[in-house]
Amino acid sequence: MKPPKVSALLSVMFILSLVLSACSAAAPAAPTSTSTPLPTATETLVPTKTPRPSATPRPTNTPNLEATQQAEENMAEAQKYFDLGYLTTVDGKFVQYDDYFYEWAQLGWYRWMTLKEKPSDFFITAHLKWSSAFRNADVSGCGFVFAIQDNDDHYAVFLDRREVLFLNADQTKNYSTRVNVTRGTGRVKFNNPADQAVEADFTVIVKGAYAYVLVDGEVVGEYTLSKSKVLHGNLGLTTFSGTNKDFGTRCEMTNIHSWIPKK
Repeated sequence: MKPPKVSALLSVMFILSLVLSACSAAAPAAPTSTSTPLPTATETLVPTKTPRPSATPRPTNTPNLEATQQAEENMAEAQKYFDLGYLTTVDGKFVQYDDYFYEWAQLGWYRWMTLKEKPSDFFITAHLKWSSAFRNADVSGCGFVFAIQDNDDHYAVFLDRREVLFLNADQTKNYSTRVNVTRGTGRVKFNNPADQAVEADFTVIVKGAYAYVLVDGEVVGEYTLSKSKVLHGNLGLTTFSGTNKDFGTRCEMTNIHSWIPKK
């Protein structure tokens, strides 16, 4: 997969808490991005541009045992989430994406690559593998972006070694805030990615005004989304950097696919 189309999202230093936490993010054309304090006000930055990724081509009508098996696994996955109450239907379409790889070395920033799908209800999942160039790095890891608007408003969800970081980026207010967990803990525990790359399956499901985050098949948090925020928007893949050192944060995603209900 080619490098992502990116936009930057810068957060101001909140010196009072002795933490520097800024965010960058990427969007399709060349819009100005939001800034993302955790959780104070921010500045904006003009994004850079890179090619848009494409969905993996659909298999042909030629009998393909591997494709058939994958389709069966996808349907079983959708059925599982429907049975758990996370989906309103199992009638939908799957989109498979190319593998993703990105390195980013700017403390507290994230960049995203925009996908063409623009659902409101959906789930998106991938196998993540990430590493850090610094043992004492801040929050860092891989994640998904959704509900991306033309002005770069969006939600972003990251898997760090200690927690799920869920952000609501609002361009109109020029800042971002954490979306607090409604049920569950939102906490995880992995080894330090500076010692050895961390791997996990990561899934985000959105149904109406609720989002569910699963790590290795287990729900770690349920989140309530803003009723005033538009949820119909693009999906994206993203990397959050926790250090300026060397390669920063290195993120790899495989088996990336989304499910969108049929209209």
